Amino acid sequence: MITKEKKSEAIAKIARSKNDVGSPEVQVSILTERIKEVTEHIKNNKHDFMARRGLMQMVGQRKKLLKYLERTDFDLYKKTVSDLGLRK
Repeated sequence: MITKEKKSEAIAKIARSKNDVGSPEVQVSILTERIKEVTEHIKNNKHDFMARRGLMQMVGQRKKLLKYLERTDFDLYKKTVSDLGLRK
């Protein structure tokens, strides 16, 4: 579970404005933080298949959001990927 502080840091790092919490790049940032935490959990709990399933769903959702962002605003997509350190 992502903490409130980590979530607010992820939002502040990418947000377009002070009140921006729903833009695609902010959603990708939040999902990236959640994916990092679940990945660490799965490393310690190899047989937690429900967490693994949730991780795959989050990765898929992030992939869809990145694909949308790439299609609509390529410059913002490149900036988001480089800021978050994602491979693409």
